[in-house]
Amino acid sequence: MNLIVSTIGQGLLWSILGIALFLTFRILNFPDMTVEGTFPLGAATAVSLITHGVDPFMASLAAFVTGMLAGAITAFLYTKGRIPILLAGILVMTACLSVNLRIMGSANISLIGRQTIFSSLSQMPRYFDAIIVGLVSVTIVTLLLIYFLQSDLGQAFIVTGDNPTMARSIGINTDRMTILGLMVSNGLVALGGAIIAQNNGYADINMGIGIIVVALASIIIGEVVFGNLTMNQRLVAITLGSIIYRFVLLIVLQLGFSTNDLNLLSSILLAICLMLPRLSHLLHFDNLIKRGVSNSHD
Repeated sequence: MNLIVSTIGQGLLWSILGIALFLTFRILNFPDMTVEGTFPLGAATAVSLITHGVDPFMASLAAFVTGMLAGAITAFLYTKGRIPILLAGILVMTACLSVNLRIMGSANISLIGRQTIFSSLSQMPRYFDAIIVGLVSVTIVTLLLIYFLQSDLGQAFIVTGDNPTMARSIGINTDRMTILGLMVSNGLVALGGAIIAQNNGYADINMGIGIIVVALASIIIGEVVFGNLTMNQRLVAITLGSIIYRFVLLIVLQLGFSTNDLNLLSSILLAICLMLPRLSHLLHFDNLIKRGVSNSHD
């Protein structure tokens, strides 16, 4: 039972990363490597501030702001410097390694004996604190993004990703939309890093490795499992996809695989999910499904 509760809690906490990456990967239609640097940046910022006596909620907010700044730098390199998005993200991600070491002063910092956003829930049954914090956090983030995407600014943001040429022709500043998307996305990634670091009880310089695969897995699994959805429904599906992904990892570990293999297994799982539409077509599963649907109507 504890394993199930823990898995759901971890899925909720990590879903923030999937939602953040959805803004750039799916809506703006480009991969942002900055997230592998902003995740540990958020963790380093929050944990360092907490160890210096700052309120954990304010420290988490500060992590969000630092993530936005990193995203803004990537956006500036891409929109003004005309550096390809992948390279711009890699440059900022690499720079974040040094910045994180400067912030922490060492390769890792512990939060033992310090107050965190989970401390007020310490009286709850084991692992339920992660579920509560994760549920509240992802609900707030999802509702704010739904409100944003339905606004005029949000619609301009979506159009920029769908068709930049058309967006510019109707007077939308696509560079500004790109900057906005990268800032919000990386701010949320850094916030996720801050929350997860507090849940783990430490921040580590290497905790950003493979983060983009974890975030993508939440998006892809949500899309594969739940199919065609509206924009608002897709945001919810990402959270469910994150929980499903965590259960898949739990099953893998229960089968006897080492935790050292998780990044490899995550990459394989993501590759399979990405290839599913193609495999379905090659194996004629899509035709079988269509026949089954037509027969049911008959």
